[in-house]
Amino acid sequence: MTAPTRPRAADAAVVVGGSTGIGRGVADAWAARGIETHVFSRSRPAGPGADRLVWHPLDFRDADGAKEALRSGMPDRLGLVCYSAVYFTAKREPFLETDETDWLDQFAVNVHGLASTLRTTLPLLRATAPGLFLHISSEVVYNAGPDRAGYAASKAAADSLVQSVSQETDPREVRFVQALPAGMVDTPGIRARRPQDFDYSGYMAPAAFAPLAAELARTRGAAEQGEALVVHPDGSWSSVGDGTPVSQSRPLATSPR
Repeated sequence: MTAPTRPRAADAAVVVGGSTGIGRGVADAWAARGIETHVFSRSRPAGPGADRLVWHPLDFRDADGAKEALRSGMPDRLGLVCYSAVYFTAKREPFLETDETDWLDQFAVNVHGLASTLRTTLPLLRATAPGLFLHISSEVVYNAGPDRAGYAASKAAADSLVQSVSQETDPREVRFVQALPAGMVDTPGIRARRPQDFDYSGYMAPAAFAPLAAELARTRGAAEQGEALVVHPDGSWSSVGDGTPVSQSRPLATSPR
């Protein structure tokens, strides 16, 4: 099946976790192309471009409520999906010091939320074949590092989930792409973990994902099926096979005993 050269006007897009951060960069890029874009997230999108997004409140820590929000809020015709919802602890900490609630919440959002989204959207994406499912991954999949065991484990599980589902899905029906930033991204979640005078000049902007999002909307991921793509600060991207991003882990202050 030949990929379309532009998104079909009748096909809408969904971004889970699209009110801020990388998901917002993707949502804004799709809405800018005239695509009806629905955002499912805990907070309402704000700022420039928010009026172009259709918001649905959702919190995966309430599993039953989240499933109902996804079920009832889906557009009739769905061509593009991005899963960017993420949960990480307020600070990095050793595994044995991680609060059990934080541990479970990371899996509730990073893994189970992804699974719920796949279950809800795959039949709809198949109906508008070829549909596209974009998952926002992380360098932590390749660089586990200390003091972030829950985030590393949950993102690695999410990566494997997407790979497994992509291998059991006909690419003529749904195409899967994973994307991850080459470095740290300036997002509200990251700012909540930094001091007020922190310098973010070396961080990526969420808008760096806009060129890739636009290209995937145009091609439905025809050239990138199954790939993990590293997005760079200038908006370009490369295959993770050409080089994984530098680890964002910080060395331990003291050597473990």
